[in-house]
Amino acid sequence: MTTILDGKKVSQIYRESFKEEIENYLSRGFRRPSLAVVLVGNDPASQVYVINKRKACQKVGINSLYYHLGENISEQELLGLIKELNQNPEVDGILVQLPLPKQINTRKVIETIRPDKDVDGFHPENMGKLVANVEGGFIPCTPLGIKLLFDHYGINIQGKDVTVVGAGYIVGKPLSVLLLNMNATVTVCHIYTKDLKKHTLNADILISATGVPHLIKEDMVKEGAIVVDVGISKLDGKIVGDVDFEKVKEKASYITPVPGGVGPMTVTALLLNTIKAYKMHLNI
Repeated sequence: MTTILDGKKVSQIYRESFKEEIENYLSRGFRRPSLAVVLVGNDPASQVYVINKRKACQKVGINSLYYHLGENISEQELLGLIKELNQNPEVDGILVQLPLPKQINTRKVIETIRPDKDVDGFHPENMGKLVANVEGGFIPCTPLGIKLLFDHYGINIQGKDVTVVGAGYIVGKPLSVLLLNMNATVTVCHIYTKDLKKHTLNADILISATGVPHLIKEDMVKEGAIVVDVGISKLDGKIVGDVDFEKVKEKASYITPVPGGVGPMTVTALLLNTIKAYKMHLNI
């Protein structure tokens, strides 16, 4: 019997506890936690993500500041706003929604955000802390969300063979390091991997983060594997993941749906990182 890893349901449980924690701080006279969200341009997917993040903040009691900047804004103007938010003692976290327009250097934007306000966890200092397995940094939200999902379902990954498909900066790379830190044996596959199926069939836990619809077929998955689908794309007008869900779920012991699996957990991890930044700033 396959267990569906229900990110929507698990998110609600975590978020209830966040709400209680924040209410406790407010009752003790502390200010609200605060997250600044910056959206550049009018990308429809980015707009949806930003709305979801702001709604989630509101529900748990995090103050959400919103800056919607024009598509043609200069890099200098955007960096200027980030520097203002860096200096603002009322702002705990800064999130610049990616992707950014072509005229803006994404790396420079990430490096301008103060590491102690970088709740996305993309600043090289936070990535470095993750690699060094040092406490106190922020873990990128999707890898952290996957860890929270595993924790909730009591999935122990120590000693497991894990294959991560996708080696991007936002998910694949930090996730593979996080799994290594949790004592898994990690294989990372990418566009230049010679025999993808060989690596996926070896996996006790298979995680795919490529954005290629139905890349992972039933014959690529070991019987009883745990399958986590990070991908999200549209196929024939429907939202689908990297995994051919209906067929693969017959073989998997645990599997995440798309939507409703990793997505809600990513937002939950953002809330957790924002509360962590808030507690660091107020020393509580």
